[in-house]
Amino acid sequence: MKPTRRKMIIAGALALAAVMLTQAFTRATAIHQAGRQPRPNILWILAEDIGPQLSCYGEPLVQTPNIDKLASQGARFTRAFTTAPVCSASRSALITGMCQTSIGAHNHRTFDKKPLPSGVKIITDYLHEAGYFTVLSGRGPSKKDNKEGGPSGTGKTDFNFIFKNAFDGYDWNQRKPGQPFFAQLTLGESHRGHGWPLARKTLRNLVDPNQVKLPPYWPDHPIARDEYANYLDAIQLVDSYVGVIMKRLEDEGLADNTVVFFLGDNGSCLFRGKQFLYDGGISIPLIIRWPGKIKPGTVREDLVSGIDLAAASLKLAGVEPPANMQGRDFLSPNSQEREYIVAARDRMDIAFDRMRAVRTKQFKYIRNFIPGIPYMQRNPYKEREYPTWNLVKQLKAEGKLTPVQALFAADQKPLEELYDVTVDPHEINNLAEKPEYKQVLSQMRQILDKWIRETGDQGAMMEDPIRIYESYFSR
Repeated sequence: MKPTRRKMIIAGALALAAVMLTQAFTRATAIHQAGRQPRPNILWILAEDIGPQLSCYGEPLVQTPNIDKLASQGARFTRAFTTAPVCSASRSALITGMCQTSIGAHNHRTFDKKPLPSGVKIITDYLHEAGYFTVLSGRGPSKKDNKEGGPSGTGKTDFNFIFKNAFDGYDWNQRKPGQPFFAQLTLGESHRGHGWPLARKTLRNLVDPNQVKLPPYWPDHPIARDEYANYLDAIQLVDSYVGVIMKRLEDEGLADNTVVFFLGDNGSCLFRGKQFLYDGGISIPLIIRWPGKIKPGTVREDLVSGIDLAAASLKLAGVEPPANMQGRDFLSPNSQEREYIVAARDRMDIAFDRMRAVRTKQFKYIRNFIPGIPYMQRNPYKEREYPTWNLVKQLKAEGKLTPVQALFAADQKPLEELYDVTVDPHEINNLAEKPEYKQVLSQMRQILDKWIRETGDQGAMMEDPIRIYESYFSR
């Protein structure tokens, strides 16, 4: 007997109901499991313009007990590097997981910003979709803290592209009950500005300039010693604010379920540091505390690029990084170690240039695409904020620089630089023309050429210099 149309409809409805019940049960099970294992909060503490001059990294003159404690509770990374030696380009890469040269965000202070290329998003877009509340200040944005001179959190983005609705609020307490959060908090005290004099006004454990051990490319002069010591003072001020942030997590019962990243947005704001591709400009501290997942006191020596933080943070939130994201999830147990990192310098304010660097564990290769432009070309920011910059120019004119100090003050750059950083951490002995390093030089060239092709490096796109000058000086 053939089934009637009525019976067929009823049977189909029952089958559909069974499927829906099964899906509902699966979702309920997933929600129940998620309830037992809530997704972690993710906190990025970005200290501005800071290198690894911390006590836990071996700097003997600074006292950084709060950051040291963070390292003792998690992992300290000894080879972490940003993709650019300056904040806007580096932060553009950090928040997208993409090299700034691939997304048109490579020039510092982009005056004609454009939206991100099709298919590229900032990580908060993905975290929104995953149910996270996103924060641009975290601890410290309250008026009370600002009045008392506490860690205000600058609320800094400084992205070299147009964006909208990137963050939900300025404090994680604005989220819904039980909602996980992602917070990006900038501590600006290590940046040139208010933090340096503030440190000397408020701290008791100031660094003695006479005790500072200067790099060999710095002139041994009271101006240089004072500048370096004040930088270390500012780091100690940053450390005190890290202590405030961590105490708040503890007080609010959030510490055990918050993955804390402490890092720099680029390297140290010192002479031959920030804005240049030597390790001083791209080497940053990276400390990650993940209770129950990262063994306390871990020290990792693998290479980490700034773009890797985006991929790792998405995976922490249960979000699969998009296929086009160039960063890697370095926190997964099965993650593959990087063989090298790449960093790039392009225009810095009005200082036009194009440099690229490849860094392995042993070697650093720098290609200067415009060797006729000296390292110390005109840069109003450097001339205004960096006393040692002006000092070196003065000593050069007086013929008082040592041969090592004179390298950076030369009238032009070499086309290529190659350093064995294991024996020459200050990067002063250029091996590019040494016959015995011919093979290494060739390998590094090939790595960079391949990277330029595969990542779509846009650094060759030059801007109108007249427009840049007019824009810069009209601010």
